[in-house]
Amino acid sequence: MNGVGALGLGLLALLATACASTPAADRVAAPRPPARAAAPAAVPPPAPVRPVEVLPEAFESDDFVVTWAQPGDTAASLARRYLGDARLAWMIEDYAGTAELVPSQEVVIPKRPWNLAGVEPEGYQLVPVLVYHNLAERPRGRMVMAASSFEQQMRYLKAHGYRVISLTEVVEWMQLGRQLPRRAVVLTFDDGYRAFRQHAYPVLRELGFAATLFVYTDYVGAGRNAMSWDDLRQLVAEGFDVQAHSKSHGDLKRAPGEAEAQHLRRLHQELVEPLETFQRQLGRGSRILAYPYGSWDEEVVARAREAGYIAGFSVRRQGNASFVRPLAAHRSQIYGDMSLEDFARNLNVFQQEPLR
Repeated sequence: MNGVGALGLGLLALLATACASTPAADRVAAPRPPARAAAPAAVPPPAPVRPVEVLPEAFESDDFVVTWAQPGDTAASLARRYLGDARLAWMIEDYAGTAELVPSQEVVIPKRPWNLAGVEPEGYQLVPVLVYHNLAERPRGRMVMAASSFEQQMRYLKAHGYRVISLTEVVEWMQLGRQLPRRAVVLTFDDGYRAFRQHAYPVLRELGFAATLFVYTDYVGAGRNAMSWDDLRQLVAEGFDVQAHSKSHGDLKRAPGEAEAQHLRRLHQELVEPLETFQRQLGRGSRILAYPYGSWDEEVVARAREAGYIAGFSVRRQGNASFVRPLAAHRSQIYGDMSLEDFARNLNVFQQEPLR
């Protein structure tokens, strides 16, 4: 080994000895970087507060109102609120098919007629027009009914949900000018007996029922049993209807052996003169006719139309459909000897006749 090599080995040995002999305490640790503070956890932004959505009391279109029944609501109260007239409750009941409402029930209220003709897939609507004559404390024969029986019949109508409407409304329905309640009924009284004021009037006023009086003008003011024109004017002022029952109550059909010219003159007297009398006494004519004895034929109908009548009623025992001939419509006579069950059989308001 040469001298340089020996010298290098010596230096290496010396350095190794020096390092081994240096105390651990004398060694200086290398400085550490300062610890970084932990980043705070991210806090999500608060969720936006959504306003509570307040639903309207009702949704309304041109044709319907949709609402929810509140405690105490009835069809009448809803009709007053949304249709402006409590008497239109029948529109809500007929459309829903029920008169019962419970709180929170959805109620659809039609604002317009939806079935003017009353024709449905199962059949069609009928409107009974009932005929009464005289009333008294006790019945006398078929044409004089006991006042108590009459009152019982009227309360039966009320209790069973029938809606007594005016004869004018029925005529408008026949012209497809209005829709009628499904359980519509019309009351008429023939001749003009004073007993109407004593026995029928108080009951009708209490129940809110309309009625038409068909009077023949020769009888008005003709005796103590007949109403006067003053009586009729007062009834008209209170909303009752008065229409024509001819002049003398004679059969309007041509009699055997009666000449045609004579018959035409008689029809003019029986049909036209009452209109002039009505105009003079009541300030307006009559447009609806009750044929005396319910008797008519095509000649009578033609002359009635010429005189200005738009509807005429016989005494055929059946209700009227919207498509009945207005000058050949029907009424059902209610007799004094009828039981309540007999009376109820005259109240058919729908003709089952599937049209599918």
